[in-house]
Amino acid sequence: MASNQNMTDMARARQQSSVDPAKLRVFLWGGQRAWQTKERLASLLSSDPAFDKAQRPFLTRKEMYQRALAMMKRLFELKDEHGLSAGQVVLAVNVIGEPLPIVLHNAAFEPIVRSQGSPELKSQFEELIAQHGILGCYLQTELGHGTNVAALETTATYIPETREFEIHSPTLTSSKWWVGALGKTSTHGVVQARLILPSGEDVGPHLFFVQLRSLEDHRLLPGITIGDVGPKAMAGYAAVDNGYARFHHVRIPREWMLSAFASVSPEGRYVKPPHAKLSYAGVNGVHPLNASVLSSSSEMEGLMMSTQHGATIAIRYATVRRQGEKESGGLERQVITYPSVYYRLLPVLAHAYVFIILGRDLWKAFSHMSSRLASGDTSLLAEMHATTSGLKVLVSTVATDDLEIARRSMGGHGFSDFAGVGRIYADYLPSATYEGDNFVLDQQVVRAALKAYDALVVHRTRSVSDLTPSTSYLHTLVQGSQASPVSPSESWDDPKTSISILEKRAAAMVEERAKQRSDPDAGSDHRVAGAVTDAFVAVRVGEIIQDMERTVGGREAFVLKKLYLLHLLTTAERGLADILSFNLLSRPTSSGEADPSKELRMTIKRLCLELLPEAIGLTDGFGFTDWELDSALGRYDGNAYEALWRRVQMEPLNKTEVPDGYVESIKPLLERGQRLAGRAKL
Repeated sequence: MASNQNMTDMARARQQSSVDPAKLRVFLWGGQRAWQTKERLASLLSSDPAFDKAQRPFLTRKEMYQRALAMMKRLFELKDEHGLSAGQVVLAVNVIGEPLPIVLHNAAFEPIVRSQGSPELKSQFEELIAQHGILGCYLQTELGHGTNVAALETTATYIPETREFEIHSPTLTSSKWWVGALGKTSTHGVVQARLILPSGEDVGPHLFFVQLRSLEDHRLLPGITIGDVGPKAMAGYAAVDNGYARFHHVRIPREWMLSAFASVSPEGRYVKPPHAKLSYAGVNGVHPLNASVLSSSSEMEGLMMSTQHGATIAIRYATVRRQGEKESGGLERQVITYPSVYYRLLPVLAHAYVFIILGRDLWKAFSHMSSRLASGDTSLLAEMHATTSGLKVLVSTVATDDLEIARRSMGGHGFSDFAGVGRIYADYLPSATYEGDNFVLDQQVVRAALKAYDALVVHRTRSVSDLTPSTSYLHTLVQGSQASPVSPSESWDDPKTSISILEKRAAAMVEERAKQRSDPDAGSDHRVAGAVTDAFVAVRVGEIIQDMERTVGGREAFVLKKLYLLHLLTTAERGLADILSFNLLSRPTSSGEADPSKELRMTIKRLCLELLPEAIGLTDGFGFTDWELDSALGRYDGNAYEALWRRVQMEPLNKTEVPDGYVESIKPLLERGQRLAGRAKL
């Protein structure tokens, strides 16, 4: 293929970068073996016709769903043919990069049954679940309730005479709703329902294993009504059959209650968990802990990947797109060099690099908590709940915002499906309401923060050494450093400066919130929760920077330190309203500068300019193929416009010169207008 200016610009940008993408891939994917596994899966999938993406933009929703089923089937054929492990299959689903009905089976159904099912239940179904001999979903959200699990209406009444539970939907609003893979795919589900004892006592939401469809012909079992909830906004998640379900006195065996933490005896006696906190995780179902952590971890993984995709596509296109001012050689200026563009896109890139580590941390923390929980140790539950609630809000908010920033940076072409970013945005936009609306989850973060504040400052029953990672920022109150603002002499080039000010901001806001317990302003919890999570992440980013020489080393470590510092600086900039409100940033005394944030903003600009030549190398570090990105404008070789031209020719409307509706609609309309204008012929 003959080179053009787009391709020349991309090649030059790649030459300018000083980082080795191969080294970055090993770091980002968690090791050489992990990267090679991903690379192998991408090659395997992209060469298989079942995973071809060329016709995807032109499919109806029904065709999208059928295509998703075909991909699921083919994926497990490949598993058998190539000996893929269960973990590699999960990774393959992520590499495919499209929402599939199988996702909730892997992310929630299987791990919930494995961690909370009784030995009897697991002996009957665990292997079937692992081998996908049955397909499952997780039925929590109802038509009338989602976040408020305590108010769910579906009931599970124990019948001691037959030793069964009766699952029932007593009202229209008790209909299970929005459940992924429920509409047409799943054969079984874990149902969140209120446990009603023979005495009539309601002991709250518990989990129950329910068969939904026949394993012979996939028809619904008696007493169960299920369907798809219909198309989603902006055609997002089109291939997934989010469904509704109603149960009419459906009986299940007593052993099908997920009873690892709480159970009902054959006679109908409620057996409480051995520990009170296990009641919180078991009696109240797996929400907001186990299911929330599982879904948050899976969701973060998807959002992490989507942010990487969006950053790669937008930065590549901004590199080859030329608009506006003329350069000395007569060419228009590359869009990526405009401050209004790199100031938006480089922080998106920084977020993507941060989210990768956060996602990895969350999976490790959940695995550790699960092992402790299995032995009856509940000490990590509260910390995990506070952490996942805050991270869920942060990552889902920032990632969806970043995807829209990336799309808008691409100008008018960003609105094309062929650009690839708008499609990702539509698929991941609902993450802000999965497992609880973000503004409701803010309350969970604030509640944990106030509890820690009271123990440390008010009642003094805890010391600084007792603070957990999610509350460590409170040390600034005890040590008396909160009152001392960051001075202009403290360099923003030092990560400690940003970390310190973000910790002081969180502590000051929690302290103020404590003073306003009875009557906080309407947006208080949202601001406080955001500050608390920002501080938690900032400390973790500081640790990443400190460890960079060991984990990466060389020139790559030097560049990555700057990228992670950019995340800290832009987080501080985003929190300036709070920082200035609490006088945490002192004004310059000698320069005559009235704006105390000026040095912060100028450091961000300088850092962006230093990172700009590295942008393409850093996006190459994600290791995405053109098949994975599926973007005409984000091609590796930079040949954006020719690729866009080729994609447009595939539009079905372009197959005929005269559209099908010409005779029926266009021609009569033209003739009417010509007649009214008094001109029978032109």
